Amino acid sequence: MKVSIITTCYNREATLRGAIESVLEQDYPYIEYIVVDGASKDNSLAVINEYKNGIDKIISEPDKGMYEAINKGIRAATGDIIGLIHSDDFLFSSHTISEIVESFKKHNADLVYGNGVFVNYDNTNKMVRDWQSGEYDKKNIKEGWLPLHPTVYIKKECMKQWGYYDESYKIAADSDLLVRYLYEADLKVFYLNNYIVKMRMGGLSTDSGKTKQKWGEDLRMYRSHGINPYWALKGKVLSKIPQFIKARLPWSEVPEAEQESLIRTYALNGE
Repeated sequence: MKVSIITTCYNREATLRGAIESVLEQDYPYIEYIVVDGASKDNSLAVINEYKNGIDKIISEPDKGMYEAINKGIRAATGDIIGLIHSDDFLFSSHTISEIVESFKKHNADLVYGNGVFVNYDNTNKMVRDWQSGEYDKKNIKEGWLPLHPTVYIKKECMKQWGYYDESYKIAADSDLLVRYLYEADLKVFYLNNYIVKMRMGGLSTDSGKTKQKWGEDLRMYRSHGINPYWALKGKVLSKIPQFIKARLPWSEVPEAEQESLIRTYALNGE
């Protein structure tokens, strides 16, 4: 099975290198890596080009936002499975994609998701939230449950059937897609109880300055799927509290992964 991994970015030269290297470090051999840059005004494209021999497709052109960029990547993808790694984040270990593919094969899954760790933007060894997604139950969607979006990997054939990201949302398109796939569709879903990703706090969905816009979009999104938005949003907020508490316990620390330096040297600087 080929896995297409998509990274989108706009003016992310400070963090982009970590995201790219986390993909190039994977021990799974059948990865198609696609990077979509929104015509960055900083040195993001220069960073991308340092790894151009290890990236299968580079798209650099203006776009109207992250979800349009992701959709461009999905349309360009030729893999059996689609996954995302945002430019501020990185895959948890060099074995992550191998574990995901094994889950697809063993459980004949259409969609696989797992756990994630939110870390301090500047100190990625400092845990802020520990997101344990938990087992899938369709009825829990109405109570605000959703897995952490960047841990979700989906068969492309299912995405062709159920649609891509709704670009009318600027923040909630990921939640809309997950509700569509996990609540409205009848997919074979598997929970991989492993960490998939480390995410820096301060990205689009965690920016406190965009809270009002996010709530407005969430209200519209849940209503569009026939779900009581107030009940769902109440559950969504309450479910996050234990994540923050657990991360602040004195003995809590960022989980460590077995890491190997597997970056393909030919991918660097055109070598």
